[in-house]
Amino acid sequence: MEKLLPDLVKELWARDGRGDAPPDALWHEEQRLLAKYRAVWEEALRLAGHAGLKESLLAELGEYTGCGDAAETERRGRGAVQALKEEWHRRKLDAADRAGIEAFYDRTEAQVFELMWWHTLADDPSPLAYVVALEFAEQQGCARYLDFGSGVGSGGITFARHGFDVTLADISGALLRFSNWRFARRGLAARFLDLKTHRLAAARYDIVTAMDVWEHLVDPVAAVDQIAEAIAPGGFLFGRFGAEPDPERPQHIVSDFDPTFKRLAERGFVEVWRDEWLWGHQAFQRT
Repeated sequence: MEKLLPDLVKELWARDGRGDAPPDALWHEEQRLLAKYRAVWEEALRLAGHAGLKESLLAELGEYTGCGDAAETERRGRGAVQALKEEWHRRKLDAADRAGIEAFYDRTEAQVFELMWWHTLADDPSPLAYVVALEFAEQQGCARYLDFGSGVGSGGITFARHGFDVTLADISGALLRFSNWRFARRGLAARFLDLKTHRLAAARYDIVTAMDVWEHLVDPVAAVDQIAEAIAPGGFLFGRFGAEPDPERPQHIVSDFDPTFKRLAERGFVEVWRDEWLWGHQAFQRT
């Protein structure tokens, strides 16, 4: 397998330990590598007529929500983490309240603003892990793709732009409706599954992503079983299975990920790749 972005950056900074190059030169080279992945992300998501990714995503969000003021759309995006925190506490939710949590994600508008702002990369480049997953999937010859916990659909759009058969699955009807609208806006095809009412097709997918989803799950072990049934033999699960405690994000209700890894092993998943440098994602193959 060719080296992916985290492998290249790790290898790059190993030169610092050997004294092969000054740190500022290494930093500039890291930015050059990141820029290649940013270009793939932006090319997939930016709509025609917009100069940059941030402008495009905010305009798209404003068009969908009816917020015609770009500055106000950005303000709501920047403030969405706090808005979600306040809404969570206002509803008095906890990790055991499955119905309440499902209703929270099904109805909150702040989640759309939070995720679209995150995907502008203005504050955090970690959504580029979707591009890492895309490159991994292409190297493995995958064709049928599921984004489990698909959010606003940016990952699905990126994979669809590169010729994958795409399915998006989430428990949030609000997010799935927005994702459907985004796909239609681009003339792209996909399947949209509300996990509250639909089961995943058996042994269908060559690769499944679960990006920053696991910390939100009421029953992470059951999610492993869902995905195990949906992945074709030899298929892959690519995601981030870990999160630090964050008082600003009370919706991160999972802190112990050991049961997840134990269940993955029980269902025949073997780790085949790990990001040891940038964002901590892992890839598992179902043997």
